[in-house]
Amino acid sequence: MSGSVRIAMIGYAFMGAAHSQAWRNVHRFFDLGVTPEMAVVVGRDGEAAAAAAARLGWQESATDWREVVARDDIDVVDICTPGDTHHPIALAALAAGKHVLCEKPLANDVAEAEEMAAAAEQARAAGVRSMVGFSYRRVPAVALMRQMVAEGAVGEIRHVRGRYLQDWIVDPQFPLVWRLRKEVAGSGALGDIGAHVLDMAQFVTGQRITGVAAQTETFVRRRPLPEGGGALGAATAGGSAETGEVTVDDAAVLLARTDGGALGTFEATRFATGRKNHIELEVNGSKGSLVFSFEDMNALRYHDASAGDRAGFARIDVTEPTHPYVGAWWPPGHGLGYEHTFVNQARDFLDAIASGTDPEPSFADGAAVQRLLAAVEDSAAREAAWTTV
Repeated sequence: MSGSVRIAMIGYAFMGAAHSQAWRNVHRFFDLGVTPEMAVVVGRDGEAAAAAAARLGWQESATDWREVVARDDIDVVDICTPGDTHHPIALAALAAGKHVLCEKPLANDVAEAEEMAAAAEQARAAGVRSMVGFSYRRVPAVALMRQMVAEGAVGEIRHVRGRYLQDWIVDPQFPLVWRLRKEVAGSGALGDIGAHVLDMAQFVTGQRITGVAAQTETFVRRRPLPEGGGALGAATAGGSAETGEVTVDDAAVLLARTDGGALGTFEATRFATGRKNHIELEVNGSKGSLVFSFEDMNALRYHDASAGDRAGFARIDVTEPTHPYVGAWWPPGHGLGYEHTFVNQARDFLDAIASGTDPEPSFADGAAVQRLLAAVEDSAAREAAWTTV
């Protein structure tokens, strides 16, 4: 495929803004076989969608995603909506022959995810590409970490430690937004941020998590309804004296085993007071260790055990043109930021469309993560009983 690729984006809030920035800039930094054209953004509120189109750089706006997905002039459907809508939008888009980029987690339950993966596999035979938006795979340091592990830099993997810590709902007066309602979000910290670090661990190590023992907790069980009422209202506390039930987890912790025999420990929480977006992954092996922290996202820490009594954790600045993705950006030492992960993601997706290859992570990969999330919830419901994934 060559020429322009016309994109329809469904949803325009936080993720929609990040994806829009990527579509606007990807072809200005990467040499691509196709050029993205920001055709239409879709939202339920016509006025708000029109304003988003003007602000984010889309040619037009619409309110009916079904009509947009059916349009002959749309090539790609980018799904940036809450989890409860991923399944119907993706199935309709794939059936219409559109390439699909879907935010994570892929769906709200395993049955939906597996149906989406099956539809993607069927569409693949007709040249339709699909991918899940696990954007942290596109941090250059994370991609380099995976490369070093594959090259044997840490030897046999023995421990994997991952955590994703935030604090944005520590205040019990924070309102009951959609992310705190299971029927819309699927799960809480587990699916929203835990999915990222679990996927990252499997991506970096090349190993699958095969079993878990987990606990989850909801620390604040009732919250004020958002201003405007309903779970999808604005995130403004004090809009209503009425409260509603929080139906998702606030935090999850788990032990894990991988198919390579490694032990894993993972944590995802929205109640780590003082932590805004702290993501950390450490891999310990027989020959060394690697550590990544998103708070220092342009670097890796590497311990090479062969250095003997001079060994220690050395800093690798991941800003060289030979490092993954970096060559398209700035000179050495000029770091990248959060938004660049989405540009790098758009590049990989468009490259796959242009070359007729399968992008990663696939919908099948997304369904595998969904099964892992379900195993965590199952284990937690049975008082941390060991659960096979």
